[in-house]
Amino acid sequence: MAKEKSVFFCKECGYESSKWMGQCPGCRAWNTFAEEKVAVKKKQNVKSFEKIEAKKITEVLETQDERILTHIDELDRVLGGGIVKGSLVLVGGDPGIGKSTLLLQMCSHLVKDNRKLLYVSGEESLSQIMMRGKRLGAYDERLMLLCDNDLDNIEEKVEAYASEVVIIDSIQTMISSDIDNAPGSVTQVREVTSRLLLLAKRRNTAVFIVGHVTKEGTVAGPRTLEHMVDSVLYFEGDESSGFRVLRAVKNRFGSTNEIGVFNMTGEGLEEVKNPSELFLSGRPVDVPGSVVIATVEGSRSVLVELQALVADSSFNMPRRTAVGVDYNRVNLLIAVLEKRAGIFLSNCDCYVNIAGGLRVNDPSADLGIVMAIAGSYKNRSLPSGMAILGEIGLAGEIRGISSVGRRVNEALKMGFNSVVLPSSNMNSKELKNIKGIELIPVSNINEALKLL
Repeated sequence: MAKEKSVFFCKECGYESSKWMGQCPGCRAWNTFAEEKVAVKKKQNVKSFEKIEAKKITEVLETQDERILTHIDELDRVLGGGIVKGSLVLVGGDPGIGKSTLLLQMCSHLVKDNRKLLYVSGEESLSQIMMRGKRLGAYDERLMLLCDNDLDNIEEKVEAYASEVVIIDSIQTMISSDIDNAPGSVTQVREVTSRLLLLAKRRNTAVFIVGHVTKEGTVAGPRTLEHMVDSVLYFEGDESSGFRVLRAVKNRFGSTNEIGVFNMTGEGLEEVKNPSELFLSGRPVDVPGSVVIATVEGSRSVLVELQALVADSSFNMPRRTAVGVDYNRVNLLIAVLEKRAGIFLSNCDCYVNIAGGLRVNDPSADLGIVMAIAGSYKNRSLPSGMAILGEIGLAGEIRGISSVGRRVNEALKMGFNSVVLPSSNMNSKELKNIKGIELIPVSNINEALKLL
């Protein structure tokens, strides 16, 4: 028989320990350890398994992953060109962000292609899903619904219906009869995900699982959950606004740099074909501290507005706030401004924000951050038709950036008449055939600040 032992898990990140601790060594959260009983099974006899011989890499046959198009272009782009059969995809995001809405809309397109689908919900009743499906256009007799949280029964139904795509909403509500722990516990989530992975690979069925997100922004449950699945998709956005960004954090079948942009409406999620137009809508004109930068997300460039506000501080230690950009990067650029440009901000509060809710990790935003902070400090604005590109080093130099042609073309398409870019990019072959827009090269931040 299996022996039982007690193990302590962190509810935030899944860190495992043999004893209780006040602070988790993994995520540094306090009072998050919970005790769970884990059954330790005896090791099976290795001889009972069929022996598998190793193969030379040259003897392995090349196979192309068969993909299923969802006909939602933004979702297909993030997935790498469609759903790969036999893949396990984790969709995470804040409650109410639109995870279930997106997956139900995906079902409405797949059933029209005569795909066999099974939508499993452990949180909503069948009537609730039916009413939402009517609103989203997923009211089709070929879409099978199941309201259950018993994994044994779910596996039987997948076999009986020969489902090509299965959606589990959500992984925290599913239970395996092999384990006595409560639903949503670390042990249950790990065991259920492991069995769903075997189901996907054995039947060549694509499985989507919905995962709740903790206050730290990570999927609730063990961190190994993200390592077990083939793809991890995160839904980002502010609930108060309609913008939604779908980002691939992990993808074994495509790029992790692609994003999908959606707009939440009363009839579901609408695709945004031109994200630059969406993020620049309502942009103020000739306002100090407002600049436009061009970031590259996967295969396309997106223009976003970057705002900065510098005000006299009433505290001994001035405040620094960054939304949408790296906080430590902003502090580094403020130090470069003080040392290399003589703009002293030690007695000023600095606030930096990316309008629209997008998060930018592109180093080409450095020059835009510096120009926005300096413009707000000096109360001077840049021309409304100017875009800013460039990475800044600690010596104050403007370093070259990648995909400069794509960024300049996007600015030209959106009606901008000038672009500030690093001098080292002026000899790029990507810029030779671009006409109709002024290119302003700069080599250091002092040259760039003269534009103010």
